[in-house]
Amino acid sequence: MKWYLSDLKDYKAVPLSEQAELDLKDDLLSRYADQILDVHPVTVQSHVFYDQGNAIVNAQVKGEITVPSSRSLTPVKFPLDFSINEVYVPDEAALRRFEQDDGNAGEIALVTDEEGAIDFDKAVADNIILQIPMHILSPEESEFNIMPTGEDWQVVSEDDFNHPKAADKPVDPRLTKLKDFFNQD
Repeated sequence: MKWYLSDLKDYKAVPLSEQAELDLKDDLLSRYADQILDVHPVTVQSHVFYDQGNAIVNAQVKGEITVPSSRSLTPVKFPLDFSINEVYVPDEAALRRFEQDDGNAGEIALVTDEEGAIDFDKAVADNIILQIPMHILSPEESEFNIMPTGEDWQVVSEDDFNHPKAADKPVDPRLTKLKDFFNQD
């Protein structure tokens, strides 16, 4: 999805509406191979308005990506369903003017390239990265609280580390006679 500010001048009263299926797999895997394992094509429904020399883009993105579990690195399918609200301005002067206006909360202002083009594929890819949570678990890990283990090591939860179970600690056999010491009269 690519638009030019000069072409969008015709969409002052009625927005340009487009729906496209984007294949961003190569772009995302080349830039973020450590954060994304697989990307399915995403569906983008966009509405682009032209207002006072700026392009206002409102889009809804739906799709699915596969990311590594933050606990075990096993692949986890992560559904995407989010909106993008961005304003594209022709130059830095317009950007500074836009940033001083507090009435545009929730929208991000960006400058178009030298040709006045808006490469919305890159914006969608960048917003996909922003949607990935810092902590994501596979369904099995979250349901059964499974922790990774290996030979002579295991991952323990913070609660288990801070509050070890007394029953798990073996009693020194030399001290077993002391447990009956106070029961004697």
